[in-house]
Amino acid sequence: DDLERWLSKITLAQTFYGHFYIEHNRGRHVRVATPEDPASSRFGETFWRFLPRSVWGSLKSSIELERKRLDRVGKPFWHPSNDVLNAWAMSIVLWGVLAAVFGWQVLPFLVIQAVYGFSLLETVNYLEHYGLMRQKTKTGRYERCTPEHSWNSDHICTNIFLYHLQR
Repeated sequence: DDLERWLSKITLAQTFYGHFYIEHNRGRHVRVATPEDPASSRFGETFWRFLPRSVWGSLKSSIELERKRLDRVGKPFWHPSNDVLNAWAMSIVLWGVLAAVFGWQVLPFLVIQAVYGFSLLETVNYLEHYGLMRQKTKTGRYERCTPEHSWNSDHICTNIFLYHLQR
């Protein structure tokens, strides 16, 4: 389990998008298909309107979630166990090693591939729950998330377009 967490951070280090690790697992899975989820696209919303809201909203959410987690265990935000800072540190080390090996000229290419990489990730976010919203129950909580709240349900068409993402 710890190995899988580190591997996910390493994968996101290339795109300098390590905060997604926190937001996706502790924010997205809780708030998916609700107005509180910055990464759930609204009906009629274009991708270009969605992208900045999702990028900045997810960044803000990951910092808030990590701050709350650290507060619960009595640690300050700037603690070595901060998952957001750890993820960013991995990116800095990776990019630093690449710049040391290939020269500073590699940095613009790293930035381009990072933007391209996290934009692809956000494209999946955009498609996966486009226009799908969970309703509130009589108690004021959102209904349980079901396959109807995602376009990547187990159907041949969505599996082809989203590469069996739900798996």
